[in-house]
Amino acid sequence: MCFTNYFTENKINGHGFVDGDVITSLSGKTIEVTNTDAEGRLILADALTMAQKLGASRVIDMATLTGACVRALGSTYTGIFSNDDSFYLPFLGASKATKEQIWRLPVDEYFHSELKCSKVADLINSKTLGGNASLTAAFLEEFIEEGTKWIHLDIAGTSDKDEVATGVMIETIVRFLENECK
Repeated sequence: MCFTNYFTENKINGHGFVDGDVITSLSGKTIEVTNTDAEGRLILADALTMAQKLGASRVIDMATLTGACVRALGSTYTGIFSNDDSFYLPFLGASKATKEQIWRLPVDEYFHSELKCSKVADLINSKTLGGNASLTAAFLEEFIEEGTKWIHLDIAGTSDKDEVATGVMIETIVRFLENECK
């Protein structure tokens, strides 16, 4: 018996992307698509760039970005990443006041270097590696300009309970902003 394999791309139209494509982000950095399921971080990268273009010097982003954070922290703790302790520590205080639990995870040069292995672009958008939550945070941090204070909240494990949205981190963000405006 002889089988012939026929392959097609899984694209809705000609504007979709596939593994191996290189796209240019709003910041001008090029990204090699290595995982088409990691599209949310591509959109978030442009959103971070736009916020800074509009004058933001402090940015908090929140997304259900990685299953890795769920595996690491379960459904009780929200993963948090930050590039600035003076921004992070008051946020931690707000989280303690609201009893919304966070756990700080590392984002350092190791994870950044893992993203810079493309032969055709500045960055890759994903890599199969332990620590994918930190790798994803490092990808996002690549779009944070020098001097911009940044917090990333990975709410993948805490955003819903029994298929109902929890509104996680909203109280903490409000408390943090109230404290910052005093």
